[in-house]
Amino acid sequence: MKKINIADFKIHSNIQLGNLPTKFDLNASEDTIEERLAKTRKDLADLQDTLYAHGKYAVLVCLQGMDTAGKDSLIREVFKDLNARGVVVHSFKTPTFLEKRHDYLWRHYCKLPERGKFGVFNRTHYENVLVTRVHPEYILGENLPKVNGLEDIDEAFWSKRFEQINQFEEIISQNGTLVFKFFLNLSKDEQKHRLLRRLNKPNKNWKFSPGDLDERELWDDYMSCYEDALNRTSQPHAPWYSIPADDKPTARFIVAKILLEELRKYDDIREPELDPEIKSQISEYKERLKGQ
Repeated sequence: MKKINIADFKIHSNIQLGNLPTKFDLNASEDTIEERLAKTRKDLADLQDTLYAHGKYAVLVCLQGMDTAGKDSLIREVFKDLNARGVVVHSFKTPTFLEKRHDYLWRHYCKLPERGKFGVFNRTHYENVLVTRVHPEYILGENLPKVNGLEDIDEAFWSKRFEQINQFEEIISQNGTLVFKFFLNLSKDEQKHRLLRRLNKPNKNWKFSPGDLDERELWDDYMSCYEDALNRTSQPHAPWYSIPADDKPTARFIVAKILLEELRKYDDIREPELDPEIKSQISEYKERLKGQ
């Protein structure tokens, strides 16, 4: 199996999205990839146990991508061996009435993982500079001061919003949340194949919405917005990784590998030492238990 260098997927300078691959050949069979994922997943589960015992860091995993990019199945396959109490997944849909009564980041603050746990955002705070940028009329529903019409949603507005997102991620990272952002880079052809599969398989029909086709017609607009977002917000404390997503097993393995390798760099994440007084009496406790 081909060795991967996770630095190849990290966005550390300005990129052109069209130059980033949507496919990556691991030179391995699907069974081999699944086996390697299973091993990596087990190691992640062990690390999560230590993370919980240590209790000083949280891990936030952000997943973005076009419809059918494989976010749901990636969450299932990468995290299914972790303690269910240690992973919390949130899918962000259209903001509710209550959420619109607050600033756009409020609902994301509310769902941040507590220390010792993984939080997964299936679609994220970046919807506020992606979907809303392609459909700026949605911003009007936020009822913001000094935004009375589409003419007020200009480049300065988006620049300020990117600045706010960078500040949000910097604040939470400084307070112990380790931020990982994954863009599942799907090709337009592969999206067509996956949408047709939803239509051709009766048990997948429920996943299809005519709105998917409307959004697909805006593909180029979305790619432009994604490119700008990746370039403006990939920071050392909250990097973006572009994951080739045309092959789902490969994408899952790469994401799991990145998480494991990067988290292992935090050598201060370790189980706490047992109280010396208790440790000195372990033999006594064993004998006491044997007699009960």
